[in-house]
Amino acid sequence: MNEQARVLIEQIESRQARVGVVGLGYVGLPLAVEFAEAGFSILGFEVARDKVEAVNAGNSYVGDVPEEQLAAAVEAGRLEATLDYDRLAEADAICICVPTPLNKTGDPDVSFIMTAANSLQRTVRAGQLVVLESTTYPGTTRELLLPALAGTRLEVGKDFFLAFSPERVDPGNPVYKIHNTPKVVGGITADCAECANRLYSTIIEQVILVSSTEAAELTKLLENTFRSVNIALANEMAIVCDKLDVDVWEVIEAAATKPFGFMKFTPGPGLGGHCIPVDPHYLSWKMKTLDYKTRLIELASEINAEMPRYVSEKVADLLNDHGRPVRGSRVVVVGAAYKPDTNDTRESPALDIIRLLAEKGAEVIYHDPMVPNLRHEGQDIESMPLDEKRLAGADVVVIVTDHTDIDYDLIRRSGRPVLDTRNVLQRPA
Repeated sequence: MNEQARVLIEQIESRQARVGVVGLGYVGLPLAVEFAEAGFSILGFEVARDKVEAVNAGNSYVGDVPEEQLAAAVEAGRLEATLDYDRLAEADAICICVPTPLNKTGDPDVSFIMTAANSLQRTVRAGQLVVLESTTYPGTTRELLLPALAGTRLEVGKDFFLAFSPERVDPGNPVYKIHNTPKVVGGITADCAECANRLYSTIIEQVILVSSTEAAELTKLLENTFRSVNIALANEMAIVCDKLDVDVWEVIEAAATKPFGFMKFTPGPGLGGHCIPVDPHYLSWKMKTLDYKTRLIELASEINAEMPRYVSEKVADLLNDHGRPVRGSRVVVVGAAYKPDTNDTRESPALDIIRLLAEKGAEVIYHDPMVPNLRHEGQDIESMPLDEKRLAGADVVVIVTDHTDIDYDLIRRSGRPVLDTRNVLQRPA
């Protein structure tokens, strides 16, 4: 280990290192607060002024960060947010947690990473550690981030240190948080990996070192592609069971009694969130550049993407069974978030279901205790209270997201036709 790495590790272990977090969203803000609670001084970087102002006022906009926890870190002087990216030079360790969406053609959009890289190119100095956490395709750290930083005439692994460590945030998970979710780290060099290892070991119980940044990048893609493929299988099985007039939930529960060789996945109205609907496309895109088609990944994505349309067609069938056309019918969609007990609507299938039903002429309202309002088709719409009067006026109820804080017994008692995409009404009360 060279002297620069030793000095940085001493700063980290003594909590003298200042940590910079680029991007204060669902990944970055919880990470910043975790480091602050571990005794580090944190500088958070954002491009959104409202987020900077909220953080500095101690106001949390991320569900997994309690307001009192954020406020305590700010009041203690351990956390500050800024719009000034030139202050990256003040940080000894920098974690990049920026969005990596897909563009309109389905290709990876790494513009946010490159914006961060350009800022670092102006400010990087000897003795700094830079870790990319944003999910992306294998090779991004070495092929995009490293050249931007190496152009400063500093040598990676000697003057500065570069690593990749994929975020594993699961919004709303009551058990697994940052501190008890194992962290995968891969460095450009062994010293890069060790510096990142020492940094994350201050806040995380277990750090797993892999041999390269590419291995770390691919680890995250495998995790979410595994889920995408298995959810697609469950979704297709739901369609198969529907056509055979068999209860898919009964079949899944019976299969899940096998103590080996089976892992339970359940069907749903479609995939949501930033990770599972998006991440497999990074791998698929990368392999196309190497003249290989990831057929299973692409087929799984296709099946999952079609589920909102399948749900809207099932709604039409259910209305037809009760002598009602879709046009003019009142549909109550229960749940707008992409997963239970969060307010996250990113890529939520509920948005597609609302759109598809509205396009067929239905009058659609939604109820979600976690999402008081949302932007849909250029309009702001509000969550409606779920009460006897509103349910009595509904022609059909569609349960899309199974939040804990919803009165499902009220839905049962209403006697209205229900399409339950989560099987929540069959669970014990």
